[in-house]
Amino acid sequence: MEENIKDKVRQILTEYLQKNGHRKTPERYAILETIYSIKGHFDIDELYCYMAEKEKFRVSRATLYNTIVLLIDAGLVIKHQFGNTSQYERSYNNETHHHMICTSCGKVSEFEDENLKLAIAQYRTKGFYPSHYSLYIYGLCSKCMGLKRKKHK
Repeated sequence: MEENIKDKVRQILTEYLQKNGHRKTPERYAILETIYSIKGHFDIDELYCYMAEKEKFRVSRATLYNTIVLLIDAGLVIKHQFGNTSQYERSYNNETHHHMICTSCGKVSEFEDENLKLAIAQYRTKGFYPSHYSLYIYGLCSKCMGLKRKKHK
């Protein structure tokens, strides 16, 4: 199953690069392959370290940033803005999920809720045709809430 997904995203990238007149470099394919090996969110530094340590493939941070922009445009990666940090995740064949972000420690937790998905899928807007969505809920995680309660006692 995973290999089928990786083959499909390689094909999508190839078509995108050809259509937009970009070069098909080994670095772009290595970055795509690495991203689709990562479960969950990552930032550029984590991707850089993962590629250097696990994949033994060195690319510059500039190449990572430029390639991420292409992958977002190709619909293969989603960019999230969690507070002051940008995080990314693969988008192809990724289940729709929601995010809870702690405003104290910055921890991001994912969750799925079928009732929310259904409500959003059934919501109709006049003259707008949604392709996908993100839901962010901001608050305090249980650890930070516990610390806050201790301070107020």
